[in-house]
Amino acid sequence: MSHGICYSTADQADVLAFLGSNGNLTADQQSRLESMRDSARARQTGLDHQEVDWGLTVPEALDHLLAGRMSSEAERAGNAYHAALQIVIDHNACDPYTLGTYADPSRFFGLVDEELRRLGVPGDLLPGGYLFGGLPDGFPGIPRPVDGYPAIGHLPLDRAKPAADAYGDVLARMAPDFWVDVQELMEILEFEHEQWWYSKHRADGYTQDTLFFSLT
Repeated sequence: MSHGICYSTADQADVLAFLGSNGNLTADQQSRLESMRDSARARQTGLDHQEVDWGLTVPEALDHLLAGRMSSEAERAGNAYHAALQIVIDHNACDPYTLGTYADPSRFFGLVDEELRRLGVPGDLLPGGYLFGGLPDGFPGIPRPVDGYPAIGHLPLDRAKPAADAYGDVLARMAPDFWVDVQELMEILEFEHEQWWYSKHRADGYTQDTLFFSLT
C-alpha cells in the first residue's frame, strides 16, 4: 500500500486555539469548527465504506481534542486522533500541496537521511526528522497510530531555507537514486521560505510559522 505526503503552512497558535477549547471560541473559530465537523463526518463515511474500524470515530476524536482529553483506550485510537487533528490543521492552514506518493516513505527517507548524513548535512536538517517527527512542542501528546499512518510531521518555516541550502550544497554528490526526490524537496522548501519571508515582511497580520506534513 502506497502512502501520500502532503504539506501546508499554518500558525501553530491558530491550531492550538481549538485544542482543549471546550467551546471557548470566537465567531470565526466557531464557523471553522462547523466545517471541521463536516470534514470529520466525511472522513468517517469514507472509512465506513472501506469497512475500517478504529474503535473511535473521527468525529468522536475531534470532540476529544476540543475537550482536551485523549482518553480512548481503543487499540487504533491514535489513528482517529491523528485524522481529527489533521482536520484541525487543514482548516487553519493554506491549501495543501502534494510532496509525493511512496510505497514505503519511512524506509525511503531513512535511506535519504543516511545519504545526506554521509555527505555532512546536520542531523537537525535531515528530512526524516521533520516528516516523521510528530507534532511541535506545546501540542498535546496523542497516541501513535497503528502501523505509523496517518501521521503528522512539521518543520518551522524559519528552518526551511537552511535545510534547502544544505541539500543544495551536496546534491551533485548524492547517489543518483535520491537526486530527483531531494531536488524536489529542496525546491519546495526554497519556495515556502520565499513565501514566508515575503509575507512576514510585507503582509500585515501574517503569522504562519510552521510547515505541516500529512502522511496518509
